[in-house]
Amino acid sequence: MYIDDFSSLKLWNCTNTQKPYCAQILGDMGAEVIKIEHPTRGDDTRAWGPPFAPYKDRRAGEGESAYYLSVNRNKKSVAVSFKEKDGARLIQTLAADVDVIVENYLPGTLKKYGLDYKTLSNVNPRLIYASITGYGQTGPYSSRAGFDVMVEAEMGLMHITGPRDGPPVKVGVAVTDLTTGLYAANSILAAIIERGQSGQGQSLDVCLSDCQVATLANMAQSVLVTGERDGGRYGTSHPSVVPYRAFRTKDGDVLIGGANDRLFGILAKCLGKAEWASDERFSSNSARVANREVLEKMIEDMTSSRPSQEWLDTFEGTGLAYAKINDIKDTLEHSHGTRSPWCNYMTCFTARALYSKLTPSLPFLLVVARDMIKQVQHPAYGKLKVLNSPVKYSRTQPSIRTPPPLLGEHTDEVLRDMLRLGEDEIKRLRENKVVGGESSTT
Repeated sequence: MYIDDFSSLKLWNCTNTQKPYCAQILGDMGAEVIKIEHPTRGDDTRAWGPPFAPYKDRRAGEGESAYYLSVNRNKKSVAVSFKEKDGARLIQTLAADVDVIVENYLPGTLKKYGLDYKTLSNVNPRLIYASITGYGQTGPYSSRAGFDVMVEAEMGLMHITGPRDGPPVKVGVAVTDLTTGLYAANSILAAIIERGQSGQGQSLDVCLSDCQVATLANMAQSVLVTGERDGGRYGTSHPSVVPYRAFRTKDGDVLIGGANDRLFGILAKCLGKAEWASDERFSSNSARVANREVLEKMIEDMTSSRPSQEWLDTFEGTGLAYAKINDIKDTLEHSHGTRSPWCNYMTCFTARALYSKLTPSLPFLLVVARDMIKQVQHPAYGKLKVLNSPVKYSRTQPSIRTPPPLLGEHTDEVLRDMLRLGEDEIKRLRENKVVGGESSTT
């Protein structure tokens, strides 16, 4: 099932790296997404491995990279070179009948091929054209290429990420790319709503640098309020809330969030130090921030005396915010995100208790409870597990209808069904290397 209002929405996606995340979100909602790729090499991320999901059929090569598979479901792949005149004309014809275009080329690049917003909107005035770049369509850096990590560095995020006394580090995923994709998807949805009122499309200038600055949030606002430089890196700590960080245990680490006076009081009791709550050094958050080093050492002296699981058991049911720090494999097998066949949402914690007593050799006993892992049938790999769309709707629900496509998997289908080209013309385009992908006639 998908969101019916989007089932007639046509979008073509001419992007590389994480920018396809935006189009994937819309595809999950039901939009028909046509991914335009280079005829021979395709999306750059197809080669961003290992790891690869290996081909299990006659195809040569290492397979599809996990990176590519993560952001390209619910799309049709059309392999066409717009640098060829015939290829540009194909895309121009296609653009006349689509609702949305998402592209991430440097400003001015697509104008050379007649694929810019001004040219295409003259033919299709209802077109919504989202350009995702590193630094935007205007400004002194507009001509500069920008990848996630460069923007993390340039726009402040890397400076505040990492251990207190260590070097700046990047976030573990391409978070700036991902948040930019989210902003772009939201902006496209807003433009669709506005188009319903005005009848007109518009261009959207979305860039990593703006989105990264916007997501600095409270950290940026603190600098705007004080006029002073930020406090640098705090590791897992919060610059304005104490205690709020990972504390060492006897065998690992536990994240604890005593984010207000009530929660700090609960933590103090759990640690067997109820008197801390009335200590004037710790009686308010501002006092705890002022005495951060003293309090955090006192807490860690306690937490380091017992194993992580004992602390998790102690904190359970108290109302305190806490968490074990899991690696990704443990996360994907987490009992909150999983359930056994005999348990429903209300009893998933019972299943967790049961699962914790079972042998570790059964890591895949549990299946998706919060529905965050799905299985699809990939044409060359077979059964493929992928992450699901995270929002749960009460009536309609985004869905994974198709796996990430092979390069040019839908070239013939789109040329034939959407552009009404005959088999002879498709064959000519393929022979002239204007389009790629396997022929549907072979």
